Amino acid sequence: QQRRNSHGGILHPSFFLSRVGGDSSLSTKSIDDMADDQDVPEACPGVGSERAGKEDACQGCPNRSACADGSAKKQAETDAQKVAARLKDVRHVVLVLSGKGGVGKSTFSAQLAYALASQDKEVGLLDVDICGPSIPTMLGLEGQEVHQSNLGWSPVYVDDNLGVMSIGFLLNNKDEAVVWRGPRKNSLIKQFLQDVDWAKLDYLVVD
Repeated sequence: QQRRNSHGGILHPSFFLSRVGGDSSLSTKSIDDMADDQDVPEACPGVGSERAGKEDACQGCPNRSACADGSAKKQAETDAQKVAARLKDVRHVVLVLSGKGGVGKSTFSAQLAYALASQDKEVGLLDVDICGPSIPTMLGLEGQEVHQSNLGWSPVYVDDNLGVMSIGFLLNNKDEAVVWRGPRKNSLIKQFLQDVDWAKLDYLVVD
């Protein structure tokens, strides 16, 4: 059964602004963009497709015109450049994934991050499990908040050389449900990649 927040509805993206300390100007636009994605069809062909904005599934989509004229594709390319610029000082990105849930990805990711940090490596751990973030619980970081500076969002640090970012830090209540799919989920993951100030890392572990 879908769990709901105290107001009886699914969490709106703008809710997370209240959980980011410091200057929120860096995150306002991208979070507002997520709100525009709520009516994007699940059968969306993708902004990079030649059929973007032209398929039957595109009817009624708020981004249809942007996809059809190519501006959405240009924006996606710009976003990719921003992600590359943000991660230019990350030597290795380790992606932990599987074809199903409940197989221990988060447990493995947490142990791998700890093991690398114990070898005096600079390590970041990015929890992109939007619907069920468990990394803050595993690392004893429940209740921590994300702070923001002119450089971006600052990770929450377990040790001096092990920083963590998770949507779990942006929830007032760990039992609140974030039921996002498709473009809205991707928008938050993109924001984590673009806006988190990881600085120089030897490894970025992505759960």
